[in-house]
Amino acid sequence: MSAIIKIKPLGFPWETSDPFLFCAYHEDQYPKGNDQLGPNVSLEGRNIGQDFTLKDGWRMYHGTKIPGFPAHPHRGFETVTIAQKGLVDHSDSLGAAGRFGNGDVQWMTAGKGVQHSEMFPLLNTEKENSLLLFQIWLNLPRDKKMVDPHFKMLWNEEIPKVVIQDDNQKTIEITLIAGQLEGKSAPTPAPDSWALNPKNEVAIWTMKIESNAVYTFPKASEGISRSLYFFKGSEITSDGYTIPVNHEIILKADQELTIKNGDAEAHILMLQGKPINDTVVKHGPFVMNSQMEIREAILDYQQTEFGGWPWPGYDHVHDKSKGRFALYPDGTEIKK
Repeated sequence: MSAIIKIKPLGFPWETSDPFLFCAYHEDQYPKGNDQLGPNVSLEGRNIGQDFTLKDGWRMYHGTKIPGFPAHPHRGFETVTIAQKGLVDHSDSLGAAGRFGNGDVQWMTAGKGVQHSEMFPLLNTEKENSLLLFQIWLNLPRDKKMVDPHFKMLWNEEIPKVVIQDDNQKTIEITLIAGQLEGKSAPTPAPDSWALNPKNEVAIWTMKIESNAVYTFPKASEGISRSLYFFKGSEITSDGYTIPVNHEIILKADQELTIKNGDAEAHILMLQGKPINDTVVKHGPFVMNSQMEIREAILDYQQTEFGGWPWPGYDHVHDKSKGRFALYPDGTEIKK
């Protein structure tokens, strides 16, 4: 019996299974930056403020001068932002801030409500600025929806990588953002996260697989959801299927699955976890359990702005001279 339940093309955003809500995948080849950390080219012909069409290899998203996502609210879930390439400037309504990227991960619990901005500063003025980013929305269970907001950095240097050689000495490299493998454990998630309890078997892995390498995914428990997002490469084969790039593979996690990569290096994101099995009611940036709670979230945001916005602009970016750092609400600053 095959471990594969379904294979389907990737859309935008990527569809996910409980306990995840969705995954946004952004890959942009930005041009050289200007003095304002935006693109040093004309923005003519773009739908500024809503630029989601790939033009010349990149998008401005909701940014007007700097690409990215100016201040916006969230409530009732977590964001896990994996910045494989490029940089993200974070600012939020708690007064927290950071610049992270090139393998760093930000884990943010929105809880009862937070505003944050995520801008993509183009620091390179002499060469192009590449960005490759995932943002995964992980749900919070009913009893954690209204916890205090929290943000945590998982720095690239602290995230374990498991390097495996197959029988033909082909290499599989797995980065553990959440979960365990081969005796290694990912950094501790945020304190109210569904991922914190190992019984929930939450795993977030990014995988780099050498051409023609073979890998067998270990079993998880019955009832655990598991999906593979094959976003770079040519094709992989498994259980009689030939699966082209840009496809999701939904699996039975309690069965082993062996894949063989094709003739190009493959990149896969794996999302796994025990379903929360709560009623999910979504309205834009709010994810709650009932329509009444959504109305309460909207009213609360209108009245409080979840603490307001302490930064000079909604598209705030940090000084060009700053390196990777995290500034926490209590004033503690970590520099990398």
